[in-house]
Amino acid sequence: MSRSADPVDPLDSGDPVLAFRRARDEGRMLSLRTSGTTARPRRVLRTTDSWDRSFDHVSNLTGIDSRSRVWVPGPTSATMNLFARVHSDAVGAVVTDDPDDATHAQVTPLSLDRALRDDLLAEGTTVIVAGDALPESLLARAHGAGLAVHQYYGAAELSFVAWADDGRTLRPFPEVEISVDDDVIWARSPYLCEGYDDTDGPLRWSDEGAATVGDRGTWIDGVLAVWGRSEDAVTVAGVTVLVADVEGALRDNAAGQLTVVGLPDNRLGSVLAAVVTDARDVERLRAAAGQMLDPAQRPSHWYVVEDLPSTPAGKPDRARIRAMLSERPPMRVAR
Repeated sequence: MSRSADPVDPLDSGDPVLAFRRARDEGRMLSLRTSGTTARPRRVLRTTDSWDRSFDHVSNLTGIDSRSRVWVPGPTSATMNLFARVHSDAVGAVVTDDPDDATHAQVTPLSLDRALRDDLLAEGTTVIVAGDALPESLLARAHGAGLAVHQYYGAAELSFVAWADDGRTLRPFPEVEISVDDDVIWARSPYLCEGYDDTDGPLRWSDEGAATVGDRGTWIDGVLAVWGRSEDAVTVAGVTVLVADVEGALRDNAAGQLTVVGLPDNRLGSVLAAVVTDARDVERLRAAAGQMLDPAQRPSHWYVVEDLPSTPAGKPDRARIRAMLSERPPMRVAR
């Protein structure tokens, strides 16, 4: 595909799906905005074919076809939601605003938790979860509500990397080769982006044509476990602690939502704060932290909130969470 024409930003149009179609017909690149959980927006350049090629695979995995009604509660500014809408358009599925009428839903773990609490999804709905790790407790709740749960791992730069049709076991998405080198996940596939559009970002390339955004994990017997991105680190008393390691160890023991952030501390430099939406999780998770984590990795501050602030993409908004915590004292918990 020629890159001579200016790339198309679908969000500049009143109809992003139509803008995608026009970009494909005109042979133009896409410039997709993405910010993840940070305040540093960047633009990813990709061909329309890099999405088109995955459509049949997604349909085969999920059963989405012209008879489907797909609920996409998140904004199109998140690439996973834009993809869901573009894919639905390509196969003739209807994108519905009514979750109770949906046969399929594209959600983040945070929005799935909210949908379950509000009983929004009918039994038998197929749910596709992405954007963050899916806790075992949340998966169990979804199964208990009669939902069929799929989970996938990917990134705006990489598109699809791994898919779990049971909601748990991540295996390579069709046509994707996965490798892990020094705990960093690399992918080679026809779905990779072309790079960034006048911005910097975490994307790196290998000499063999594989790409990574710095996410960490393990690759054992064809199954991928994703830990998180190495840039999410907090220094506690001189020890560098990866937030993803802490959340990964605790998340499956949590009944509600959980996130971990670093807070400034005059004595230690930073401390770890665990934020939960279920007060019963505090003692449960403190006990788990004592058994599973090194001393520097154990959160010393605990907070209970009614709901976790989220980014427009439906991920925990760590900046807003830190600001919120600065205005309240942590819980007093028994040592």
